[in-house]
Order: sequence, then structure tokens, then C-alpha cells
Amino acid sequence: MTRFLAPPNSKRWAFALTAIAAATAAVSAHAQTHAVVKRPPHVEDKNAVTTVRAEDIAGRPEREVQLQRDVEVVHDKTRVTSDAANFQQVEQELEARGNVRIWRFGDYYTADEVKLNMETGRGYMLNPTYQLEANNAQGKAQRINFLSEDEAQVVDGTYSTCQGPNPDWYLKARSLDLDQGRDVGTAGATLIYFKDVPILGTPALSFSLSGARRSGWLPPTPSYSSRGGAELLVPYYFNIAPNRDLTLFPRYIARRGLQLGAVGRYIGETDAGNFYEGRTFLEYLPNDREAKRDRWQLQSVHTQALAKDWTYGWNLRAASDNNYPNDFSKTVSSSAERQLLKELRTDYHGEYWSLTARAQKYHVLQDPEGLFVSRPYDRLPAINLHAAQYDVGGFDLQLDAELTRFWHPDKINGNRVVAVPQLSYPIIGASYFVTPKLMLNASAYQLDAFGADPARSLDRAVPTFSLDSGLVFERDTKLGGHKLTQTLEPRLFYVYTPFRKQDDFPNFDTAPPTFNLTQIFSENRFVGSDRIGDANQVTAAVVSRFLESSGAERMRLTFGQRFYFADQRVQIDNTTPVNSSRSDMLLKATGRISNAWGLDSEVQYNPSTSRVATSSMTLQYTPGTYKVVNAGYRYVRDSFKNADLSTQWPISSKWFGVGRVSYSLREHKLLESVVGLEYNCDCWVFRMGAQRFVTSAKKTSTQFFFQLELNGLSKFGLGNPLEVLKNSIPGYRRVNEGVR
Repeated sequence: MTRFLAPPNSKRWAFALTAIAAATAAVSAHAQTHAVVKRPPHVEDKNAVTTVRAEDIAGRPEREVQLQRDVEVVHDKTRVTSDAANFQQVEQELEARGNVRIWRFGDYYTADEVKLNMETGRGYMLNPTYQLEANNAQGKAQRINFLSEDEAQVVDGTYSTCQGPNPDWYLKARSLDLDQGRDVGTAGATLIYFKDVPILGTPALSFSLSGARRSGWLPPTPSYSSRGGAELLVPYYFNIAPNRDLTLFPRYIARRGLQLGAVGRYIGETDAGNFYEGRTFLEYLPNDREAKRDRWQLQSVHTQALAKDWTYGWNLRAASDNNYPNDFSKTVSSSAERQLLKELRTDYHGEYWSLTARAQKYHVLQDPEGLFVSRPYDRLPAINLHAAQYDVGGFDLQLDAELTRFWHPDKINGNRVVAVPQLSYPIIGASYFVTPKLMLNASAYQLDAFGADPARSLDRAVPTFSLDSGLVFERDTKLGGHKLTQTLEPRLFYVYTPFRKQDDFPNFDTAPPTFNLTQIFSENRFVGSDRIGDANQVTAAVVSRFLESSGAERMRLTFGQRFYFADQRVQIDNTTPVNSSRSDMLLKATGRISNAWGLDSEVQYNPSTSRVATSSMTLQYTPGTYKVVNAGYRYVRDSFKNADLSTQWPISSKWFGVGRVSYSLREHKLLESVVGLEYNCDCWVFRMGAQRFVTSAKKTSTQFFFQLELNGLSKFGLGNPLEVLKNSIPGYRRVNEGVR
């Protein structure tokens, strides 16, 4: 059926042609059961009306028409304009010539000539240009063959995510297939050009059109470090499934040999709907030429639900030798890891209780040139129970219990059972709270024979009473020109624990904690269950918070100190009792002074000696995008005094400077330094720089990096600068954020 529309003027005519519906094949029940058919994103309505307009129309409307001047043909998501065209209605075939423009699913094409089936999407274009909506890619070619609604073949053409007629980078190939249904571009022999200079040639190339992950070779990554010399990493990525992948990365290290590595990741649900996730990292270097031995490292973590409230998992870390972190670490944090944990655990959660069973074993790497690293006790196994129920007639009930087997190759071994029941009665009002609490720490030990000492049993029961109380006052105020609510919250926390002699008890896992504002509000002044500190003390603190109208906390100021009414007789190593009448004072300020300034600081001050025991301060200035300056200072008396400065800052509209300096003021030694430059040119980014950091007491590692990132294609260069900058500079942001 042909329907004529009223022309907008005396010379312009238009008519509509109804498209022929495509026949659809039935899908067998077997295929429906065992196969999932993914509907491609580009699908046109086969029954859509094809609308044709032109200044002059001739021919037979029910069969074939010739169109001249200002031609426009529209079929569902496809629109074609040209100077002249021929349209065959039955076949839905369009041939257009002269100033051809095509819009398909948001993509835009130009050409001298086109032949296109409006129903199937098949056809070709001569001397075309194209722009893709999905990733803003564009290019030109001798010819484009449309193989389907989703797939196009670019013949003797180019591809780039840069805009404009002269892109800064592009790839050129004799044949380039762009399959938007599968989100993949594939090419044969390809040259990649940067500033019209070929920088890389490859016999074959594939890439994601949207930047999503896919299997294939990743760009080779050369690097250089002072510990291994020149290196070349050639990774291959397996996109096994949407929820799992594997990366193999052979690395050639000039001074050591060929290292093989792999990283596998997975996440998902079992058939029963139970969640699981994990990651395994492995490196292996056979016959290290410098160390004259095989070298390896393993890291594996896994978590999985066995049922609704039941999970299990593991955390495995190991290395071949003590010097592995010194020789192969790429970051400061990895070089400092010396106590490698192997743990297998399972957890079960009930409505009011949870049960954890775990086995833990440590692999300790000593620093041959540094301080001795102590080996913790293994737990083989440890079973922990936590149960709590709140507001039972106004009371809160809680029980923590554990059963642990401790093992050490050089120390006394044994079993320990601990049970800590607690009973509290919170009294809470609109502006106050009072919480009295009673608790009992009961423990029993079964110790193995050790040296001349026979096997023996010990037990202990220590009661504790505590009273926690506080008030809350509020007032309206201003900070940095903003209206805020300021609170004043005084708090008193009293603890009484009688003295129990504990000299005969071993120390499996107990240590004095870091003195901080969390620890001074705990009943036991030790971390662990082998020592229960005697106490007759009160902690006094004042907190002031600045709250925005939304309830968000803008600033928090805290002052606290503990006062002792009796000597502290129980000590870790049974030394002389401490007879101080008061603890050090703690002062803490954290939050945002303004929209641009942030502060996090804490000071521990000894009023008896008028000296600072510890202090830390971090000041962050972020006045705008890609503008951040961090200044930090950390001090522990008789231990270390370090200063830290890092920044990311625009030098011009396209140049950005990045850097970090971490310096030991006590040892007059540089701990870590990073310096680099970034250049952002919209469709590509260039990064360059160097990093130097301490790997052991007397050794350092220096590595250099540079990288050219072609947005939407890949990264090429030396080292991994993005990882270095993100780990070294708090607040660092990629200058091409949003690009995968």
C-alpha cells in the first residue's frame, strides 16, 4: 500500500512505503532450555514504515522510484540524505549518490555513494567517513561494507577516538571489522600512528569498542629498576566469563632471567545462590641468575557462602626467601610485608550469635640487613564465639569465648580457653547516657612441657566493673562562613579491676596497644587475653563536633586523659609496676576546615615531662579538580620522625605535575620520592617520571616510567605510572577520568 503525503511546497513531494515483515524461525524447546540468545543492541523494526521525500520523484511508487534533489529516506533507526537516489520498494534496496549522509543508531556516516538494504542493514559505502556514538570513535576509509545491523567492515581505513579531521593518533589497517553487537574491533596488519609517525606495527589487532575488557595480548610494558635492571612484561588477558578472568604475564628481567606470573579473579554465585569471590596471584622465577636458586611468591584469597549464614575462606601468602620483597617489590608497602599469613577459616552467624573457626600459620621473612622480625604464635586452630542480645528487660547481655591451640617452634606451646560474659544496663536520655557494666574474664591454660618445665595447668578469673557516662550540649555557630551546629560532649569512664598475680601465665598473643582515644575507653589496657590489667582509674574526655544541617560531621575536636587511683601492677613482662597518677594527654582534630582544606591530627603529650610522646598531622588542600597538596608529619619519640609532602597540580591547561617526598628527619634519609609529569590532550595522555623507595634497612629501589595512553585503545610505555601515582599521592585523580 502506498500513501501520499501533502507536499510542504509545490516542488517537494513525499510518500510512505510499508516495509515487508521478516519471517521469524521457531526456536526449539531444547535450544530454549540450554542456550541463552543475546539480543543484539542494534535491531530495527522490520514492520516499520519507510518514508521517502525528495524535490522530484519519478517511476512507479509500488515498484521503483527515482529521487532527485534533497532526498531523505527514513526507516526506523536509519536516516539517509543525498542529492539523488533510487529506491526499490519490494526489495527495500536504496542506492544513493552525491553528498550522502547516514544516521544509524546514533552513528553518523558520510560517503560519495551508498547501497543499503533498509530492512537487513546490509550494503556498502564508497569513500566514507564515520563517527560512532558508543565511544566517539571516528575514521575514514576507501569503502565500508555493512554486513549486518551491528557489524561493519572498514576497507583500507583508519580508526581513532580523537575528534577532528586530523586526529593526533589513529590506527590504519587494510581491513578493520567493527562489531558493535559483540563490542569488538578486529584488524589484520595494522600500523598505529601518533602525530602521523608510526609507533607500533602488529600483524593482528583486536580491541573493545566501548573500552570493556576482552581477551587478547595486552601492550608490552618495558620497565627499569635498580634491583633487576631492564625488564619487559608481555601480559595476555583471558576474559573467561563476565565474572572471571585470568592474566598471564611473562616478565624478562635482564639480571635474573624469565619470570612467569599469573593473576586469576572470580566472583559469582553457586547454583544454590551462594556468593563467592577470590583472587590468586603467583610469580615464579626459575634459576635466578643472581641468587642461584628458584624464586617465587604466592598470594591467594577466597570467600564463599556455604549457606545463608555460613561462609568459609582462606588467605594464603608465602614467598621463597627472605630477600624476595627486597628484590621484586614495586611499592613501599609490599617491600615492608614480612609476616606472611596463611589462614583457613569458616564463620557461622545466628540471630544472636556468631561462631568462627580458623587455623593460622605465619611465614616470617627476615630482613638480613634490618631489625629482627619476631614470629607470632600459630593458631592451630582457634574457635571464637560471640553472642549478644540487647534490651532484655533493659539489660544488654554479651558473651565472648574462645578455644585456641597455640604453637611456636621455639617457645612454650599450649591450649587456652577464655570466656568473658558481660552484663550492662544502659540508661539513655535526650542529652545524657549512663551505662554500668559487669564483666568476668575467666581463662584456663593447658601448657605443654617446655625445657625443664613439665606440662601444667593454670586458671584465672578476674572481674571488672565499669561505668560509662556522658552529656551532650548543642548550640548554633558558624565555621568558614557556614551555619553549623556545635556540640559539647563531656564523658567520664570509670573502670575497676582487682589485682590478680599473673607472672606464671605465658604470653601467647598479648601486647600493649597503641595509646589512642579508642584504647583509653577500654576495660583492659592490654590487647589480647593473656594479661588482664588491674585498674582503678577514670578516663575524662571532651568531644566537640561541628554538624551541617544535613547531619554530616564537618569537624571533630577531642581531648582525653586517663587518671589512675592505684599503681598498675600487672605488666606484660612482669616488670616493676607503673605508679603514674595520670596518663599522657590525647588531643585530636579531624575534618574539613573549609571546602578546600582538610585536617587530620593527633598529639600525645606527657604533662609530667612537658614533652610530646607521639604526634601526627596531615593537611590536605584541594581547591579544585586535579589540584591537591598533602603535607604530613609523623613522630614517635625515640623511634622515628618523618615528613611527607605530595601533590598533583596543573602547570598549564594540559600539563600536570605530580610528586611525593617522604623523608626521615631522624636518620636524614629519603624514604620515598616520586616525581612525574602528565600531559592530557583529550584523546591521549602522556605520563613520565621516576620513583625511588627503601626496600630494606640498607637497600633502595629506583624505577622509571613513561606511558602513552591512547584513549579507547591501549597504553604503551615503561612501567605502570598509574599504580605508582595512586599509591603515592592521596587524592590523586586520573587526568582522563571516565576513560576505561
